[in-house]
Amino acid sequence: MNPASSPLLQATSLGKRFPGVVALDNVDLTLYEAEVLAVIGENGAGKSTLMKILAGIQMPDQGHLQLAGQETVIRSVDQAIANGICLIHQELNLCENLSVAANIFLGREPGRFGFVDEGLCLEKAQDVLQQVGLNLPPQELVGSLTIGQQQMVEIAKAISTDARIVIMDEPTSSLSQKESESLFEIIFRLKQQGVSIIYISHRLGEVERLADRVTVLRDGKNAGELSRDEISHNAMVERMVGRELSNYYSRTITKSDATVLQVRDLRTSANPHCSLSCEIKRGEIVGIAGLVGAGRTELLTTLFGITPAVDGQIAVAGEDCVIENSETAIRHGIGLVPEDRKLQGIVLEMSIRANTSLPTLKSISPLGFIDATAEQTLAETMQQRLKTKAPHVEQPVKFLSGGNQQKVVIAKWLAMKPKILLMDEPTRGVDVGAKQEIYRLMDELSQTGVAILFVSSDMEEVLGMADRILVMHEGRISGELQKTNFSEESVMHLATGGEIKTETKIA
Repeated sequence: MNPASSPLLQATSLGKRFPGVVALDNVDLTLYEAEVLAVIGENGAGKSTLMKILAGIQMPDQGHLQLAGQETVIRSVDQAIANGICLIHQELNLCENLSVAANIFLGREPGRFGFVDEGLCLEKAQDVLQQVGLNLPPQELVGSLTIGQQQMVEIAKAISTDARIVIMDEPTSSLSQKESESLFEIIFRLKQQGVSIIYISHRLGEVERLADRVTVLRDGKNAGELSRDEISHNAMVERMVGRELSNYYSRTITKSDATVLQVRDLRTSANPHCSLSCEIKRGEIVGIAGLVGAGRTELLTTLFGITPAVDGQIAVAGEDCVIENSETAIRHGIGLVPEDRKLQGIVLEMSIRANTSLPTLKSISPLGFIDATAEQTLAETMQQRLKTKAPHVEQPVKFLSGGNQQKVVIAKWLAMKPKILLMDEPTRGVDVGAKQEIYRLMDELSQTGVAILFVSSDMEEVLGMADRILVMHEGRISGELQKTNFSEESVMHLATGGEIKTETKIA
């Protein structure tokens, strides 16, 4: 990257409005050839809107774009691709029932006289797969691949369009550490080939490692820019939130001897040969760590009744109960913040009000009719408590940022006043400011006596928020760590199948 050279892409004074929201307000962005430019900001800062404009998904209300010095108007995705711009979405956009090759060239299949040349398609697909270092037969179905491999297929798809600019939106949010490392190698390789990367991530450690420059957005406006030698965690956070974040992991330890959740010899359908036992006290925050595929999510979905247990006992507040389904779990005071909020946590087309009241509809529906006033009051109270950024509670949640959507998911369970809150990757895809607010809420709930059992792949988060850590390996709880024994080394030792050390024990 040579800052003295002419920009490959230059956006000037871009503006975009939605009903009740100014998404972009005179935003500028400059990208040079063979550069990794990180675009960071809190949820709702305007990152996604800016990328959608560059990729032709949305048109700006004002502003100008220049590509290689030429004024350009991008009115569609096809036009963006023709100009060498390709966006890789956070939610992968692949057809699982088609082969890798068919996905790479979908809509652009090589052929003659209206017939697809399958041999040429496979040959070209093999070439681009080699470029991204993915050693897979192009005939393989995408549905059989891991999330990490699917991410590589998306990158291969972008390269096949001869993209000069590749936009990556939270590319590592669903990847393991090993898969992330493979992605970083590809980014460096693309940069060497002259491709420019716009990299969006809430993982600031990745930004420090990869970025040549950082552009910061806050509240739809430019909030600063950092050159390579200025990039640091503190500098990025300060520009993102406009303030320093003190006491990031807010945790007030609460002591209680009252057991709220007791699990004995529980066997999940995902790992029927492994029995799980643990206890959680009132007001305790317990983290579940482990590698991808260790069975962490499956434990939570079994406790919430999404997948019935094969065997074992569950007791809530000393009362034995059979969790046959989610309704039973809710009746016993258990709530679940799922890993995929858009698929399982919220109804995107519905309002904040309607989503917030879902678990409590029976209590605000005398004689089968919803008490509209009670529902409105409940939603507004939760919006204020969680500081959800929206003009009003009638706003459809699909128009909210990821962090604010997550707050709506949490709000509906808080409205239920749960005894136990299960949280699966509670801050995935959420910015640093929203993360701190979620940590504050977890601490606040703990102080009111709510027991929290949460799964996280973010090691700092587990070490920072948990009172105890249960570590899982291949469907089993391989060990338990007390606060005094917390360390990344101890967690990874147990997560990779290491023997339980003397200072650890199984609950």
